[in-house]
Amino acid sequence: MTLQFTIATALSGLIGSVTLTGSFIAYGKLEGFIKDPPRLPGQQAFNILLLLVAIGLGVWLVIDPTAVLAYWGIVLVAAILGVSLVIGIGGADMPVVIALLNSYSGLAACATGFVLNNTVLVITGSLVGASGLILSAIMCRAMNRSLTNVLFGVWVAEDTGPSADEVYGGKVKSSSPEELAMLLDGVGRVVIVPGFGMAVAQAQHAVRELTNLLEARGTEVEFAIHPVAGRMPGHMNVLLAEADIPYEKLKEMDEINPTFEQTDVAIVIGANDVVNPEARTNPSSPIAGMPILDVLHARSVIVVKRSLSPGFAGIPNPLFAADNTVMLFADAKKGMLDLISALKESA
Repeated sequence: MTLQFTIATALSGLIGSVTLTGSFIAYGKLEGFIKDPPRLPGQQAFNILLLLVAIGLGVWLVIDPTAVLAYWGIVLVAAILGVSLVIGIGGADMPVVIALLNSYSGLAACATGFVLNNTVLVITGSLVGASGLILSAIMCRAMNRSLTNVLFGVWVAEDTGPSADEVYGGKVKSSSPEELAMLLDGVGRVVIVPGFGMAVAQAQHAVRELTNLLEARGTEVEFAIHPVAGRMPGHMNVLLAEADIPYEKLKEMDEINPTFEQTDVAIVIGANDVVNPEARTNPSSPIAGMPILDVLHARSVIVVKRSLSPGFAGIPNPLFAADNTVMLFADAKKGMLDLISALKESA
């Protein structure tokens, strides 16, 4: 066995195992199966120790290519490392994690290509790895995070903000589709903010129908797209494009934020952390410093959400209790369809 073969074998086992188990944990977090995971003291030191052990086993494998035990040791230790790396990461940062895991998968494929002496696998793996790393850097800037912190798992600040009862107690105003139809009657400008809830409910086509209905009444409709809204970067753009919503209606955060004060109604559909004002007001919040959409500045805000449950960051959202906000508690698709029916009946 050549030196290239043994090094590539060790790297493929290490990176591949980290990617596999880390992806399982990321999936569990996104689906809500894993909530409030324990953050062990010294977890970063533990991660470094695991990495050093895996590297040591890799050196053993390179020195003695017949040491099968060393390879499976790498796989086992790396699998534990993948869990440990992702388990303590705050949910608001999951889009960055996904981009990073995507990069890892490409690097693992590249290393496997060297093992199999497959040039195509080496090239494609390198491209995926590089693009994933570039995307991670872009997402870090969008989230106002440090890529160094991402790589070393320093993700979450302790939240010392108010509890959900303190934020929401007696302040949340629930509404009905019929009341919201009256609110939307005759408005000049509406900005729709899509989020993860819209994606889960597959409500993009209903959103398109609502857009058509409002525009037929002379209302200007635009979409405010946060760079990390949804499961992964660009998720909202893909879903809205699938519903044939014109690209020119999709406005990036920096472009749309200055216009919220001139917006009659902002409709937030299943978004949470990306519109949470606490990112600006609470320095100890898990999302402190994260750029957000300034939905709160619109004259009126409609939030379509199944409940007051927190977003990935696990914190309450003061927007839901704001004086200019009304809540429509419903699944995003059903809420949109009910609102469309109410608008048609009021015409």
